[in-house]
Amino acid sequence: MNPLHFLLRLNHGLRSRSRNVWFRALGVRLEGYVWLRRVSIPRNWSDITIEGPAALDEGVVLLCGGPPKAEKLVIRQGAYINRFTMFDACESIEVGRNCMIGPHCYITDHDHGHAPGCLVSEQPLVSESVRIGDNVWIGAGAIVLKGVTIGSEAVIGAAAVVTGDVPAGAKFVGVPARQIAAREMMPL
Repeated sequence: MNPLHFLLRLNHGLRSRSRNVWFRALGVRLEGYVWLRRVSIPRNWSDITIEGPAALDEGVVLLCGGPPKAEKLVIRQGAYINRFTMFDACESIEVGRNCMIGPHCYITDHDHGHAPGCLVSEQPLVSESVRIGDNVWIGAGAIVLKGVTIGSEAVIGAAAVVTGDVPAGAKFVGVPARQIAAREMMPL
């Protein structure tokens, strides 16, 4: 192995381990080793559980709002969250085992009320849990909105906006996302 490559990998590994220690001290439940690049967890640290092994790449944001709640945001083992993806949880978001989530995705479990005659900023949040099954692939720039369940083995195309449930093994694309095919299921 090239010595420079070795030193670079060592540097990244040590920084990741120090982030594990730091976020554990703040209250994030990291179960096992989680590879953490420069991620942002601005508040409500105790609302987050990440099962290792898992990897969160550069610029990932784990944002939890509202009253504290154990396991408000759960990322299961084997998950890989790519660069600049944001999770925005008020109620509950769960990512299943062995999922791959592409760069620049946005996953949220809430939005604002929008009744006429009242400022949107003064209306309450409307929340519904989001569940992503095991071995799901979500392409770059996809958006998953409140109340959605994505079944295991599903594929979400790049830049799709998922507004409704996705059956297990389905391939969804577009705005709003719609099914275009079924994925052949593999035994886990």
